Parts: sequence; C-alpha cells; structure tokens
Amino acid sequence: MKNLVVTLVQESIEWHQPARNRARFGRLLREHAEGSDLIILPEMFTTGFDVSTTTLTEDMDGETLQWMRGQAAALNAHIAGSIPIRDGDAVYNRLLWVKPDGNVSSYDKRHLFSLDGEDTLFTAGRERVIIDCHGWRCCPQVCYDLRFPVWSRNQNDYDLLIYVASWPRTRVSHWTTLLAARAIENLSYVAGVNRIGEDGAGQKFNGQSVALGPNGKPLVEPGSQAGCYTVILEHEQLTSYRSKFSALDDRDHFQIIDNQ
Repeated sequence: MKNLVVTLVQESIEWHQPARNRARFGRLLREHAEGSDLIILPEMFTTGFDVSTTTLTEDMDGETLQWMRGQAAALNAHIAGSIPIRDGDAVYNRLLWVKPDGNVSSYDKRHLFSLDGEDTLFTAGRERVIIDCHGWRCCPQVCYDLRFPVWSRNQNDYDLLIYVASWPRTRVSHWTTLLAARAIENLSYVAGVNRIGEDGAGQKFNGQSVALGPNGKPLVEPGSQAGCYTVILEHEQLTSYRSKFSALDDRDHFQIIDNQ
C-alpha cells in the first residue's frame, strides 16, 4: 500500500460567510495542496461553529458540496471537512468526504456539545464510519467526539483517525493531550485539524493542528500559524510498529448500545 500524502488546512473562518470562506480555502488549496492524496479542512469551515441557528444549513445538493467536488476533481485528491447539513427534518454537523471522482461519504458528529446548545438544534449521528483512501482505512470524527474514546476505539478496522475541530484556545491543552492519547491507545496515525482566529461570538482559537504517528509523537505541528501543512504517512512504519507492539491483540471487545 502506498504512503499517504495528507494536507492539514489550519485557517481562520469568516463568521457566517460561506461564499467568502469557500473562495479563500480554494485559493489556499490551489497554491499549497497540489500533490496531496487527502486534504482536511476544519469543523464548520464555511460558517464558523454556530449552533444557535439553522439558517446557514445546506442540503446534500448545496453549493459547498458542489465546491468540494470541484476541488477534489481539480486536485485529484480526497477532501474532508464538516458543515451544517439539513437532511429531511434533521440538521447534522456533517463531515463530508469527497473523492476525486465525485463520490461522497459522510459522517455525522456523534457527540454534540451540549454546553453550547448544539444538541438542541442538531441531531446526533448514530454510525461510526470507515472510509477508504488509497487503501488506507480512515475513521473521521468531529471535535467533541475526541473526549469519548470508546467511540473511536480501534477494533483493528482503521489506520488513520481524523478529527476536524473548532476547539477553543481556553482548552487547547486538552486537545493536544487527547489527540496523543488516541494515537497511542489505538496504534494509529492521528490527524487533528483545528481552526484559528476569533469567531462572531468572541471565542478565540489558536489551532495546534497536528499529525501524530502511532507512537503518539508529532510528525507536523503548525502551532498557531495559518497555512496548509503537508505530511507523508508511511504505511510500512505503521505495520512495523503494530507488529512490534501488538497491544491491539489484547483489546476489549464490546458493543455500543445506542440510547439516543
């Protein structure tokens, strides 16, 4: 299996400005993401994290998904990021994963941030998703999911665990600590992509996006600087590490009971 070239896009997001955010991210990708296999954008990258209104939701035929299809085709890359999606009568914080051929997979955020009222207007996802990217098994999740390790437990079914986020500066030490823990306990590469800047509610973000090896050590660390950061994930390093330290063989087996 080939190595995977992954680009983390750490940027500020203009509050409630989908068209302007798409245009800025499009320029960044054209200038800095060529040659990537997978491009990862932050949580709610078109609007900023606002769960007080559903006026900015799109449907699955909306402008952002069409934009992502265009970017994926032009760059010959998979592109992932979350936006607010209305599907039937429900609204989801939905991570869209678009392949170069236009095919779309999605993951709906499971753990809604009730401290900010996300659970009052949004519906929680019910399914963990594994998506193939050039033979790599990828498990996408969204922000607050990071705090719930049972949901992300590697049942020997993924190689790369991904979190897209709007994680505030006030708790960023939790972000970095938990990302490293997820890599170590799951013997997996982990990519965490967080935004920077300030949103319309006055919340501040300082990035600290990171790609980690299965030993929990960072491969790329942008700090709080805006930009596109590319890293090569080596499949041989992953298989070698798992072979030498096969802790997943001793993992607990369990079933998640959905009580939502």
